[in-house]
Amino acid sequence: MTRTPLRPLARILQARARGENPDTIERENLRLRHEKMRDKARARAEVRLLILGLAFFSAFTVIGARMGLLASTQPEEPRAAAPGAEILAQRADITDRNGRILATNMLTHALYAHPRDMIDPDRVAQELVKVFPDMDAADLQRRFTDGRRFLWLRRTLSPEQMQAVHDIGDPGLLFGPREMRLYPNGALAAHVLGGASFGNEGVHSAEVIGTAGIEKALDDRLRDPAQAGTPLQLSLDLTVQAALEEVLSAGRTMMSARGAAAVVMDVNTGQIVAMASLPDFDPNDRPNPVLAKDAEPGDSPLFNRAVQGVYELGSTFKIFAAAQAMELGLVNPDTMVDANAPMVWGKHKIKEFQNKNYGPLLSVTDVIAKSSNVGTAHIALMIGGLRQQAFLKSLGFFEATPVELVEARTGRPLLPKKWADIVTITTSYGHGMSASPLHLAAAYATIANGGEKVSPTLLHSENPQPGPRVLSEKVARDSVMMLRRGVTHGTASLADVEGYEVAGKTGTADKPKRTGGYYKDKVINTFASVFPASDPQYVVLVTLDEPVDTTGPEPRRTAGWTSVPVAAEITRRIAPLLNVRPVVEDQAVTAVSAVHN
Repeated sequence: MTRTPLRPLARILQARARGENPDTIERENLRLRHEKMRDKARARAEVRLLILGLAFFSAFTVIGARMGLLASTQPEEPRAAAPGAEILAQRADITDRNGRILATNMLTHALYAHPRDMIDPDRVAQELVKVFPDMDAADLQRRFTDGRRFLWLRRTLSPEQMQAVHDIGDPGLLFGPREMRLYPNGALAAHVLGGASFGNEGVHSAEVIGTAGIEKALDDRLRDPAQAGTPLQLSLDLTVQAALEEVLSAGRTMMSARGAAAVVMDVNTGQIVAMASLPDFDPNDRPNPVLAKDAEPGDSPLFNRAVQGVYELGSTFKIFAAAQAMELGLVNPDTMVDANAPMVWGKHKIKEFQNKNYGPLLSVTDVIAKSSNVGTAHIALMIGGLRQQAFLKSLGFFEATPVELVEARTGRPLLPKKWADIVTITTSYGHGMSASPLHLAAAYATIANGGEKVSPTLLHSENPQPGPRVLSEKVARDSVMMLRRGVTHGTASLADVEGYEVAGKTGTADKPKRTGGYYKDKVINTFASVFPASDPQYVVLVTLDEPVDTTGPEPRRTAGWTSVPVAAEITRRIAPLLNVRPVVEDQAVTAVSAVHN
């Protein structure tokens, strides 16, 4: 930098020549230099202050924005950053056919601990036991002090429990938000829904996966993120389901039955409007399986009798023999067949209930109405074993039902190893092969809808596809009329609900022993019905395990006294809910009545 001299020679000489004091020049130059230095210092200070001001403004802006962001978000527990698969916690709702919620999600919290961050592990253990009485204080103290870094304490918490744990005030107790599956109707439709539990879990979320029922069968659909906002709509009707379960539970109690199952099905679509199995459970608190060695599978509330239970369904099968024989042109409803009992076939003797004899001849219609074993046996022999197998197979009795439940695949029918003539005879009246109540309901729906095969489903659809034709419309209609006569003049007289033209068939089957043979005083009773007979719309099927009616002088165990009254009450309750109008029969005018206004 070039500095200006304070005493420039030229000006000094000029000042002396004029007689002036040269020192004034030095003082003036020194003043000017100081002023210039001061201006430069002021400019530098102003720039520094501006930069510092901008820095403070930026810092406060960032801090304020961050504080606003934190204030507008939900508090979360800190979580460790670690690689791993993303946990998908969303799950679609399940609704009935009218959009009413059957299963949904609820926000809750899990409780976990970082023992090394605890201030007083012993006090924490004692306080937790007060909130969760099922915990053990000594076990908690041991786990809090054994050196572990992380510990799950509770998968789900109620709001009250969460507040109580929060009040303990120890930094080692932490909460993790998550969604859990909620069934707002409790045990209603429990065996259809099945239940859900947690899969992959993290401190901040958990994966909800199906464990049984339709929750597991359609797990991929319910967990699909692309369909998380679209509920899965079932064919069930919540009001019909509630009425069915209420009547079935009361009937099971009145008949002292070990278990019960019931199905209501639309005959035209195969859609299941209601289905129940007793005993049942609450999917919000799914119980553990029954492990007792002497317990039957049906004793477990988790066992779905309507789908998993395979039973000899007794005389409900007789209509299949009659329908097939009519389809083959072997008989018509008025054809007389041999019904002289007992019938001897080789070393076997075919008897009627209570050793009755309806013979020597009965019409095919009366064979069904009176439930004649012998008459049905002769019809089956006309058909033959090969054709009988083909027909039953066309009705779905040779494979598991295709209904959307994981339990359905375990409900495969039990078939005879060899199909001899005696098997043809016994199968015709429902002995020797076993199937589930849902198999039977679908087969009756096939007859009721005019002969088109029905595949049972739990999914609601507005445009169902018709199945292949199994029977002609005339044979199907005649079969329904036979079933109607079984109610009006046969073994199911207690099923006649005024106005609804119930048609159906009873079935009483001796219960088999595990060691072979049959019990003499234990039965499986079934009543399969359709209504209204003039224009069938619904199948109602009820099965009771070991029922007994004790209202009379002697115990009565036949389906006509046990399953039939229960099914009749179900029909009476649900028909109005299904918008089925009662049929009003015209009354003949026999006298003149006076009318007063």
